[in-house]
Amino acid sequence: MAKYMCMDTIRFVLHEMLQVEQLCELPRFKDYDKDSFDLLLDSIKTFGDQVMHPTLKEMDSDPARYEDGKIIVHPVVGEQMKTSGENGWIGISFDYEHGGMQLPYTIHAANSFIMQAANNHLPPYSGLTEGSAHLITTFGSQELIDYYVPNMLSGKWGGTMCLTEPQAGSSLSDITTAAVPNEDGSYNITGQKIFITAGDHEYVENIAHLVLARIEGAPLGTKGISLFVVPKKRSGDNGNLISNDVITAGDFQKMGQRGSCTTHLSFGEKGDCKGWLVGAPNKGLKYMFQMMNGARIDVGITGASIATAAYYASLQYAKERPQGRRIQSGGNKNVDKDQTTIINHPDVRRMLFLQKAVTEGATALIFQAAHYHDLSTAGPEEDRERNHNLLELLTPIVKTYPSEMGRVSISNGLQVLGGYGFCTEFPLEQYYRDVRITAIYEGTTGIQSLDLLGRKVVMKNGEAMKQLTAEVIGAIKAASNYDDLKPYAEQLKTASKTLEATIMHLLGYAMKGDHERYIADATLFMEMMSNVVIAWQWLKLATTAKTAMITGNNTYDTAFYESKIHTMKFFYKYELPKINSLKESLMHPDSLTILEEANVELA
Repeated sequence: MAKYMCMDTIRFVLHEMLQVEQLCELPRFKDYDKDSFDLLLDSIKTFGDQVMHPTLKEMDSDPARYEDGKIIVHPVVGEQMKTSGENGWIGISFDYEHGGMQLPYTIHAANSFIMQAANNHLPPYSGLTEGSAHLITTFGSQELIDYYVPNMLSGKWGGTMCLTEPQAGSSLSDITTAAVPNEDGSYNITGQKIFITAGDHEYVENIAHLVLARIEGAPLGTKGISLFVVPKKRSGDNGNLISNDVITAGDFQKMGQRGSCTTHLSFGEKGDCKGWLVGAPNKGLKYMFQMMNGARIDVGITGASIATAAYYASLQYAKERPQGRRIQSGGNKNVDKDQTTIINHPDVRRMLFLQKAVTEGATALIFQAAHYHDLSTAGPEEDRERNHNLLELLTPIVKTYPSEMGRVSISNGLQVLGGYGFCTEFPLEQYYRDVRITAIYEGTTGIQSLDLLGRKVVMKNGEAMKQLTAEVIGAIKAASNYDDLKPYAEQLKTASKTLEATIMHLLGYAMKGDHERYIADATLFMEMMSNVVIAWQWLKLATTAKTAMITGNNTYDTAFYESKIHTMKFFYKYELPKINSLKESLMHPDSLTILEEANVELA
């Protein structure tokens, strides 16, 4: 079977860079150790090898579809839900009291990464179930928790998040799904929701939809939105499941992730759809942000893992494909010699190193953010707020960089394969289609960029940015202990100052009240800051590898560690310098996209 990821790289980031086993010293995770982490991840990798990866192409060629009022999905969905439930993977980070395994979120992220790399069409079914169950445990009543969560964590029932409506995408203040209270404490729900991932299929007994709706008489805008559990089937008088008037109106056919259904749901067409309020009225959007933030990290994992699988497919092809001969001294090719494999050509190596730099840098960032999550919820009380700030600041980057650069990475992989990359015989064209949605899921790149520059950079008067700067300075100091890493430490120091200067320039517009100008080029700022953040991660990876070689605490061979250092150097040569051109654009005096300042017809 073709390789789709490297477990050694996962373990290197978890155990050597992050030293994730230190989390076991915290009371919440005291029942675990390094070996138990590895045992779990190995079992998930085995399932990925044996069940998930072999069905990847089938799920693309025989996609989820709407037939005769039902959604038809690949039978492996049932196997994945059943196995994930029985093995505790859906509840991997849930409290013991809710039937979970109470493992670190960092291990949850690694678990998700392995599954997504094996077959990115499958994890949305269990992942949405996990996210919606977590919302119920966090904000729901004990009655809701007792009724829904055990069935969801077992894989018997599914779960979704229902936000988007035909007329309301990112602007959730415009949702019209309505909730009218009943005397028994339930609400009658009417409305439509679209783009509902895992919204319906035959391999679970029931699906708990977490629905945003407006209670009759609630304030306009986002302040009047509430959150409800609206099951596909509700409990009847004798405890059996009966229809809850949730109708599947169709399934959206997509360019990628075709095995993951994306449904259009209609609630209350017959006037008999009941929902149950989660938490307090009019707090729904605040509650849903918990699931959305978790989902944004999951989307980042999806982007990074798809790009990782594509990298290993590209690498295998490059090692096997003979084409041309190396250029000799004087610029001549010796036509009498046998062809060389394309991995020996410099431009092909450049594209492969770009794939490696993007995927491994993104993976390190994802696990770094997950680690901050664990420390923000289970670490020492005095450090929790700081780690939460760092997680909040990095979340839009964690979602966006793997999504956008994952696409670029796979595009380079297509180029490595040449014409074969465009053919369905090889997996690159599917990976390219699959990864494209990640820049749209859970808020487009533009939305994430507005969040980063408009909210996260300035939150708490810039406190999170100061804390991130301190983290970067720590990495620079650690790298500076090694002479051969010092130039790269200095390069990151300069890049950090460039980022700071750009932020201060943009803040000048905000201070003058010109907020539209401040955020007009937020997407460019996202790209700039992402490059600096990934450079920080690569310096940490290189320092970790160098330390292992110097101290002799080698878990892996020298070639493994040297590859990390070399890839860091590649990123610093080819990717990090791009921030300088981005700075020029961000600080350019012309405003060419704001309507009043550039009222030019787009024809």
